Amino acid sequence: MTHSLTNKIAVVTGASRGIGRATALKLAKEGAEVFVHYSVSKESAEAVVAEIAKTGNKAKAIHADLSKVAGAVKLAEQIPGNIDILVNNAGVAEFVGLAETTEEQFDKQFNVNVKGLFFVTQKLAPKINDNGRIINLSSVVATRSFEGIPSYSATKGAVETLTIQLAGEFGKRGITVNAVAPGIIATDMAAPIVDNHGDSVSKAIQAIPRLGQPEDVADAIAALAGEGGRWITGQSIAVSGGTKI
Repeated sequence: MTHSLTNKIAVVTGASRGIGRATALKLAKEGAEVFVHYSVSKESAEAVVAEIAKTGNKAKAIHADLSKVAGAVKLAEQIPGNIDILVNNAGVAEFVGLAETTEEQFDKQFNVNVKGLFFVTQKLAPKINDNGRIINLSSVVATRSFEGIPSYSATKGAVETLTIQLAGEFGKRGITVNAVAPGIIATDMAAPIVDNHGDSVSKAIQAIPRLGQPEDVADAIAALAGEGGRWITGQSIAVSGGTKI
């Protein structure tokens, strides 16, 4: 632990569980004050805040439905001052093929994964300090074929395009914008794959033959959020154990 983020203020969306939770905890351990966003599970978000408090660091749970623009406005209103780090982690996934995907499933994913990210960034942009960091959650499926999730994969392709465009826009202020693209990670979102196949899928398609953990991704996010990430922008970095598909 380097405390590399001391005196920094971070917002992590979708931080009540999985990668978001691990990221909130990691940024706090590095010294940052963290706003722990949640959309459904207040108890889980408050548990993250309590865990951070045990380390002597500050955190606060904030609620907003990011599938609607009004939710992005609400999130921004709950942050009284400026911030240094925005982690756009909130997301949903539907593990359904092309033929089975409904309009409702398609819209739900794009509303949270793309529209939510876009408008949260828009509403928080005036609050992000110069030389700050924006880190978006993508996925290896944005650039690699994975059977049964075409609509989810499309949302992550949009995230990677937005990352490139926003890097150009925010670069004038020294703010870096990057994406991290996890592979299969042991989270609730990946449960349909893990429950059905265990870690056999990971071992078959990754250079490192083990199931990825949320902390593996959180560490990469923290690295980009720190001073060492100052000259990296507009990139999507695979954090996937070397996924080969």
